[in-house]
Formats: sequence, C-alpha cells, structure tokens
Amino acid sequence: MNEFEWHRQMRALREPVSPQRDLWADIEAKLDAGSPAAAMAPRARRSHAWLLAASFAGLSLLAVALNHQWRAEAPAALQAQVPVNWKPSDPRLAGAAVELDAARVELQQAIQQAPHSPALQRLLDRTAKRQSQLRQMEQQAG
Repeated sequence: MNEFEWHRQMRALREPVSPQRDLWADIEAKLDAGSPAAAMAPRARRSHAWLLAASFAGLSLLAVALNHQWRAEAPAALQAQVPVNWKPSDPRLAGAAVELDAARVELQQAIQQAPHSPALQRLLDRTAKRQSQLRQMEQQAG
C-alpha cells in the first residue's frame, strides 16, 4: 500500500455508510418487549428524574453543612488540647516545640486574614496534631 492508496481509503471513510440491515425493527422489538423503563410513562420517568435530582441536591447540601460545621468546631477543639508556649523538659524536644508553637502562631495570624481558607485550617490542624504527638513523646520518654 502506498501513500496514494492510503489517502483514497481515508477519503472513503468520510462518506456516509448505511447499515446492511434495518436497525429500527430490532429497536422496536426491544421497546415492545416490556422493559420497565420503556413501560413507564414519560411523565413518570420525568418525576423519577426530578426525585433523583432533588435527593442528590439534598444530600449534597447536608454534606456541605456538616463539613462546614465540623471545620468551624475542629480547630478550636484541637487548639484547646495543646497549651500555649509549652516547653518540654527534654532538651531534644524543646527545639521542635518552639518551631511548632511559632508555626501555630503564624497560622493563626494567617487565618485571621483569610478565615475561610481550608488549606490554612488543614495546616493548623496538622500543627496541633504534631504538638500533641510531641507531648506524647515527652510523656513516653520520661
């Protein structure tokens, strides 16, 4: 096959092709077979679609509301667990405690400027978790 034959075959693909047999007879037979979707009246199908869409919208709103409520309560609960300016007695942990406390203060300042930032909330949550892990490490060490 050379390039000219290839181009000719490609041009032939642009032409419309009719099926070798009539497809509508098979489609009508399947519709007449009594499938539940075909037997349902158009009005009933529309109402089912509206009910499905309304339930999806309701569940989405519920999920958003619960997520918003959790985000508003979670940082305060995590901050209450870790005391401000906590200094461990172990000198190996003291440097990490100072860094985490400084990060917490900076994140709280950033959240005051952008209170609805989920990224800052996640960072603050992660910092609070790290501080509680550091406290646990100190308790285990000594």
